[in-house]
Amino acid sequence: MRDLLYSLYERRISRRLSAVEERPAHVALMLDGNRRWARDVGFADVNDGHRVGAAKIADLLGWCEEAGVEVVTLFLLSTDNLNRPADELEPLLQIIADVVDELSGPTARWRLRVVGALDLLPEDLAHRLSAAAERTVGRPGLELNVAVGYGGRQEIADAVRKLLLQHAESGTSIEELAEVLDVDHIAAHLYTSGQPDPDLVIRTSGEQRLSGFLLWQSAHSEFWFCEAYWPEFRKVDFLRALRDYAARHRRFGS
Repeated sequence: MRDLLYSLYERRISRRLSAVEERPAHVALMLDGNRRWARDVGFADVNDGHRVGAAKIADLLGWCEEAGVEVVTLFLLSTDNLNRPADELEPLLQIIADVVDELSGPTARWRLRVVGALDLLPEDLAHRLSAAAERTVGRPGLELNVAVGYGGRQEIADAVRKLLLQHAESGTSIEELAEVLDVDHIAAHLYTSGQPDPDLVIRTSGEQRLSGFLLWQSAHSEFWFCEAYWPEFRKVDFLRALRDYAARHRRFGS
C-alpha cells in the first residue's frame, strides 16, 4: 500500500513539474549516509551501504535524463576521506572504481569527467578513472562528473597553480598577471571548466553543510537537504527537490 501511495504521489509531482519551465541544467549531489544506513538495516559490513548506494546511481541518472538535466556532479570521495584507515578506505576505492567502470561501459549513455586531484589517489585507481572517462568521449547524453579525491580548497589551489604556470610559460610576469587577473581566469582552470555552475545542490542524510564540495561553483546555487540516507533516496525525493527548486526565486547573490 505504501509503495502504491508513493507511486501516485510521484506521478502527481511529475505532472506538476511538466508544466514548469524552471529546471536546473546542472544538479550536484552529495551521496551521503551510506555507512549509517548499512548500520541501521543491520549489515555486518558497512561497505555494503556503499555498494547499495553505488547501484542506485544509474537510477538517479535516468531520473535526471527524464527531467532534462544536462550536467550531473556526484561527490564520491573527498580528499579528507583519503585519510581514513586502510581497512575503510581500500574497499571504498574498489567500489568507486567498479561503479565508474560500469557508468562508462559500452551501454552507458553519459560523457564522464573525473573531477578531483588524481595525483593524490593510488596510481592504479587514477588510471582506471582516467581510462573510464576516455571511453566516453564523444558520447551523447548528459555530462557526468564524478568527484573522486575532491576538495574545494584543493581545486581552487590547483586552478591558481595551473594559471600561474600557464602565464609563466608565456613569459607573463606576476605583476602583469596581477593587473588583469579576475574570477574568469581562475574559473577557466577549475576541474569543471567549460561547464555551467550547479543550479541545484542536493545532500542526503540530513546533514546541512557543504563539506568543501564545489566551493567556487556553488556561490549562487540553490541547496536542498534530504533526511533520507543515500541508499534509500527515491525518485519522489528527487522530484521534490526539483519542485522546491522551481518554486524558488533565484537572486544570484543580489
